[in-house]
Amino acid sequence: MKLLITGFEPFGSEEVNPSYEAVRRLPDALAGAELAKLEIPTVFSQCGPALEKGIRTHQPDAVLCVGQAGGQAHIAVERVGINLIDARIPDNAGVQPVDVPVRPDGPAAYFSTLPVKAIVRRIRDRGIPCRLSCSAGTYVCNCLLYQALDIAALRYPHIRAGFIHVPFSSEQAAAKPGGTPSLPLAVITQALALAAEAIAENPQDIHESMGSIY
Repeated sequence: MKLLITGFEPFGSEEVNPSYEAVRRLPDALAGAELAKLEIPTVFSQCGPALEKGIRTHQPDAVLCVGQAGGQAHIAVERVGINLIDARIPDNAGVQPVDVPVRPDGPAAYFSTLPVKAIVRRIRDRGIPCRLSCSAGTYVCNCLLYQALDIAALRYPHIRAGFIHVPFSSEQAAAKPGGTPSLPLAVITQALALAAEAIAENPQDIHESMGSIY
């Protein structure tokens, strides 16, 4: 199988983005899967078209998008993308949409079609903090997740797609206030490699309780 893995360019005040820094460090093959890598612009109007161009170029069987979620201390495997943009800060094109849909005539939400629980279990079993998340936010990360699932549903129904959030890298956190949550870039890279393995090895998700009460 072929897996397309994407990460974002830096945004906000950051000079690097650990999502793509980790993605580009992945090997070209894992668990019998060929890996293609792509950097995505942190721009609402460009992220979906960039992803679809990558899909046309690489013809993957699955797509895993990765983004930065500064402030959290764990890997977050996203379960759902919602049809909403509510930007706290402008994107890299200086655009800051508020309370608008990703696609005006689209469904309210899409669920990830990747084996999200198998990914969480694989990463946790290697001692890396990881959680199943039911909110990818309302910034460009969620916009890309929604569009990845929308593109697959409408034009590439054979493609499974989903999203993972990663924290600041420890290298980033070194320049931030003490106690800023982070993980070493090598650990983030390992987590993505484990996610790729779980995707390649699990055509169906595992059945295990990972719900939350909040």
